[in-house]
Amino acid sequence: MLKATLRSFLAHKGRLLLSALAVILSVAFVAGSLIFSDTVTRTFDRLFASTSADVTVGPKDDELESQLPTGAVETVPASLAERIAGIDGVAEAHVDASVENVTVVDGENESVGPTTGAPTIATDWHPTDRSPVRLTSGHAPEGPGQALLDADTAKNKDVRIGDTLTVLARPGSFEVKVVGIATFTTTNPGSALVFLDTRVAQTELLGDPDAATGISVTAEPGVSDDVLKRRIADELGPTAYAYETADEQAESAAASLGGFLDVIKYVMLGFAGIATLVGMFLIVNTFSMLIAQRTRELGLLRALGADRRQVRRSVLAEAALLGLVGSTLGLAAGIGLAFGLIALMGAFGMNLKSTEMVIGVGTPVAAYVVGLGVTFVAAYLPARRASAVSPMAALADAEIAGVGRPLKVRAVVGGAVGAAGAGALVGCAVSSDTGAAASLLGLGVVLTLVATVIAGPLLVRPVIRVLGGAFPALFGSVGRMSQRNALRNPRRTGATAAALMVGIALVGGMSVASASMTKSFDQEIDKTLGADFVVQNQNFLPFPQEVTDKVRDTDGTGLVVRQRFTPVAVRLPDGDRVETTAAAYDARLDEVANVTYARGDSAAALADGAIAMDVEFAREHDVTLGDRLPVRFPAGKNAELKVAALTDQDTADGFGMQGGLFFGTGTIETYVPDGQDSALYVNAGSGVAADELRANLERTLEAYPQVQVRDQADYKELVRGQIAVLLYLVYALLGLAIVIAVLGVVNTLALSVVERTREIGLLRAIGLARRQLRRMIRLESVVIAVFGAVLGLALGLVWGVCVQQVLALQGMKALAIPWGTVVAVVIGSAVVGVVAALLPALRASRMNVLAAIAHE
Repeated sequence: MLKATLRSFLAHKGRLLLSALAVILSVAFVAGSLIFSDTVTRTFDRLFASTSADVTVGPKDDELESQLPTGAVETVPASLAERIAGIDGVAEAHVDASVENVTVVDGENESVGPTTGAPTIATDWHPTDRSPVRLTSGHAPEGPGQALLDADTAKNKDVRIGDTLTVLARPGSFEVKVVGIATFTTTNPGSALVFLDTRVAQTELLGDPDAATGISVTAEPGVSDDVLKRRIADELGPTAYAYETADEQAESAAASLGGFLDVIKYVMLGFAGIATLVGMFLIVNTFSMLIAQRTRELGLLRALGADRRQVRRSVLAEAALLGLVGSTLGLAAGIGLAFGLIALMGAFGMNLKSTEMVIGVGTPVAAYVVGLGVTFVAAYLPARRASAVSPMAALADAEIAGVGRPLKVRAVVGGAVGAAGAGALVGCAVSSDTGAAASLLGLGVVLTLVATVIAGPLLVRPVIRVLGGAFPALFGSVGRMSQRNALRNPRRTGATAAALMVGIALVGGMSVASASMTKSFDQEIDKTLGADFVVQNQNFLPFPQEVTDKVRDTDGTGLVVRQRFTPVAVRLPDGDRVETTAAAYDARLDEVANVTYARGDSAAALADGAIAMDVEFAREHDVTLGDRLPVRFPAGKNAELKVAALTDQDTADGFGMQGGLFFGTGTIETYVPDGQDSALYVNAGSGVAADELRANLERTLEAYPQVQVRDQADYKELVRGQIAVLLYLVYALLGLAIVIAVLGVVNTLALSVVERTREIGLLRAIGLARRQLRRMIRLESVVIAVFGAVLGLALGLVWGVCVQQVLALQGMKALAIPWGTVVAVVIGSAVVGVVAALLPALRASRMNVLAAIAHE
């Protein structure tokens, strides 16, 4: 049996190669993501460990999380360095002045910072043996007006020693001359670094020569970091500041990097999941067809004494060999993929060394578990079917017993699972709780997908009769035969189409969700935005007061209303403590925005000591008008604010701002005095045309490339761009699913051609031309692909509508169906069918007619 298994595997290696490609792709994405994330983690762990000070003293952590920063820089007194220097065991205490909320521009007002989202860091120059950079040309900055620039940024932005740069910092902008270049001695994390004299950094970056962002402390030989940390905390007060050892600081930095790594890892694993799921359909189909073609061979083995268990083991052994080969090649491909990701990170400015690639023990284990697991699970049902073939039925070349019965079982099981899935989706649609609705949505998506896969063969005949109904009229007898070929084996057609269905269902659902989000935000912008223009950063980051002053002084400017953000923690009457982001606005908000109030008005909401919130949020947490709520601001500042207004906005929870909390700028200036503006709502002055004001504003802001002037249409485009990022990922997943689905259709048609060799020979003998034969196979492929697309779109549209119902609970109530995408998917699936049929059709048309007729 072992010899027979090996010979069978080698005899069908060409057919099995297409199935192995699905295994290779899924394993490659799993291995590549693990290798890449392990490499980045190890590299940055070494970077953080080697560059962290023995002990760092910084501002006390306020423990508030926010997606939108305030722009304020938390500091400690620089005089702490002198106190710390006198503590037993301290070798040196250095004042740090480092900020990330700066923009650096060249003489042409072009930003010299990275365009990949990495920060531009301005910091003091204090070289030590732990510095991540070293001076390689020029000299160190000495006093005002001098700076160093890192070598990568200088090269990418064509900056040389002697060039003048302008640093746009929170206290104000200032010019510096590049007097030296510093080169990274470790991994460059992708940031742009500008180094200043320490005293200059304190004055120009922090606005206070007596302030510091932290104190870096070096221990004397023989003094451990933990001991030194304890001594410093005893001297300054255990809760007065945040104290971290080198290990703790490295761990904290690695944790902040972890979010970035998780995004990459989960995206990669998403691709692996799609490849695995779609690949399973391909492998099931391949083994089912191979077993059907080997009915006589299996019957002979049974007649010679092989029992059912041996036959089942033989088929599973072939699957294990396929998984072993696919996993090995997939692991190699994963290493190549990791190399590619490392090179891609280099293009984005993060210079990782491929020579330091980390391949942990868990990576090959995961690769082989995925590869072998996928093939073994996918081949199990065909293996059981093979073991059920009786010797006499096989020798008589009769149809395998029980072919009709599984469809009845499929109908019952598929109907039950489908009903449960439909019930979950209906529950999602009618639920009023976001968490419950999301859980029911996930359950409904899984169950309806499983039900469609199970019951897919039952839908083949009714749907394909409709889809291919025009074939006989358009293509005559060739069209009729192609339609009947697709109907001949519903299980095979259903399994082949299922591979394409998964990807199309995914893109259909997410297209509806993204179109609905876009339409909802468009409607909300039309409804609420009343300003002529909005001045803001591309990523909603804050900007210096200097920008606000310039906008106010611009010719033609009438009203300017500022917007600021801050993280807050609110203690509510029902006992909940909610951490969210709150907004602050100037008075006269009603002149630049249309705010709908259930109770109160803007004057009450923006008064000192007042706060407004969404009426639904208030109802959920037992808040009533006039309640006084404890509110915690950054830096440990606490306030008690009166609920003075309740709003009724559709998108109160948009952009992570749970509860729609806002108050006046007087309140935020009291509790976050160093915050910066995040947006300016600008109206033209009396008698000034909007186009004239826009031209004036753009001239004013030429020196500030971090902010842009947007009207209502531009603002909509910005939001659409944010949503499109998610859609691009879905399209990439669809592309991967289509690649594997094409392999599945090619495999099915190729095996079908082999199965119908004698039939094809007879058709050719009675006059079917080569061109007609190729057309017949192409039409069969097209109708199978379109069948998969129709099922996928039907499923995806239902999912998308349910996703929109979940989004409606967050205020995004508009439903939009992207009919252009639907039509494009159907046309694209037909093209996929044509492409997948090219090689099988060519092979069939080249068969020798007499040899085909004599084939058994």
